[in-house]
Amino acid sequence: MVLGALAAAVLAGLLAVAVRPRLGTATAVSVAGLLWSLVAVALVTLVPTRPDVGVVPAETRSESCSWDYGGPSGTTFEVLGLDQRTLNVLLFVPAGIFLVLAVGRWWTGLVLAPVGLAGLAAYSLAIELTQLQLARLDRACDVTDMVDNILGAAIGVAIGVVLLPVVKPWRGRRPSRPPVAH
Repeated sequence: MVLGALAAAVLAGLLAVAVRPRLGTATAVSVAGLLWSLVAVALVTLVPTRPDVGVVPAETRSESCSWDYGGPSGTTFEVLGLDQRTLNVLLFVPAGIFLVLAVGRWWTGLVLAPVGLAGLAAYSLAIELTQLQLARLDRACDVTDMVDNILGAAIGVAIGVVLLPVVKPWRGRRPSRPPVAH
């Protein structure tokens, strides 16, 4: 998982370098950061949690998503003293931030940011449905995860809006003009 995140970071960095002349540094880094954060989310949520996971017997496989909001999976594990619910929120915050900074260069960002937030919600749903269908992952489809992910994306979008005047992605590269003859 860590190796995948590092490889994705290298590819995202190369993408940022490639599009920087056209988009400017802030937007290039934001687009690359958004793509990297989406890959990181997929790695964290779709890689099995244990190395011994292989085949999950049909009788133990879940056939539907859990609609028990805030149910038992929220306290299943902790990382760095943070429970699963908090980690699910934090996982989507960078995607929300990078989304706003990536589209903040253009006026159409006023439409693209909310559409992108809906896209992040759909991404969370797709991850949960994938966890349901691929029993070999030994993961659970849970509505609580989706709500927490969407909350994290919305918090990220709010932080991105606050950062817009600081980062100023609209001040990217402009086409150079030929010198004016005197």
